[in-house]
Amino acid sequence: MSALVLGLDIGGSRTRARLSEGGRVLAEATAGSASLVAAGASGASAALGLVLADLGSPPVVAAVAGAAGCDTAVNRERMRELLRPLLPGARVEVVHDARLVLAAAGADAGIVLIAGTGSIAWGRAASGDEARAGGWGHLLGDEGSGYWVAREAARRVLAEHDRGEPPGALARCLLDAAGGSDPLDLTAHLHEHREPERWAALSHAALCADPGLADATAAELAGLVATVAGRLRLAGPVVLAGGMLLGEPALEAAVRRALAGMEAVRAEDEPVTGAVRLAERLAAGWPAITDGRE
Repeated sequence: MSALVLGLDIGGSRTRARLSEGGRVLAEATAGSASLVAAGASGASAALGLVLADLGSPPVVAAVAGAAGCDTAVNRERMRELLRPLLPGARVEVVHDARLVLAAAGADAGIVLIAGTGSIAWGRAASGDEARAGGWGHLLGDEGSGYWVAREAARRVLAEHDRGEPPGALARCLLDAAGGSDPLDLTAHLHEHREPERWAALSHAALCADPGLADATAAELAGLVATVAGRLRLAGPVVLAGGMLLGEPALEAAVRRALAGMEAVRAEDEPVTGAVRLAERLAAGWPAITDGRE
């Protein structure tokens, strides 16, 4: 007999919910972020209430939420405490949001590599042990991210300027994208618009103008994967995800080369699909849902 289940993909900017029964999607709803980091406990609770109300407060048997910022057991339990009153009688679990990408790819063990505005590598072994590398935000890390690409490109342009050389292809491309005429205009633009998303928006132009940046970016991302693979003794697969990584063919090709033979697959299904798959397993009594030891 099929069970009514709920999958939640809780990101830093929005929350997506999917109601499913017997593999059939019954309804979907979205709301603002329910991330504890982005919205705080009260904001997260309000967003969860809204998205579940839009679904008609369904009597689900099981629910799994992949939540940004739920990197620790403490935060996962805090999220469960917010969800339980909203889902009376349901089995509720909270996992690292990268786990949804792995589940959506149909894998129980492997490594997820995400590169968009930020970057992270996260892995899970068959034993349930987990590990991560990166994902610490633009001030502390996010190597190989869209933000990192823009910063690296700007550094190359400024080094060129320091040597007294005329603006090259990379400089001209960034200046066109930023609306300036001189490398010093670029520094003013970046200091004025400090949001990581604004910097990451320059990554496409930078990668097109300087093909060598793709290899440098790929090396950083492959390093994150190698760290996780070493800790968990995993040889793959590596699920590639994130807007920049999947949206830049030259970068994806460079990453595949840098992974040195590890199997790499694209994340084709949405993360919320992974949440539903985990919820179906939870409803069936599958015990290995909860996050492992990092």
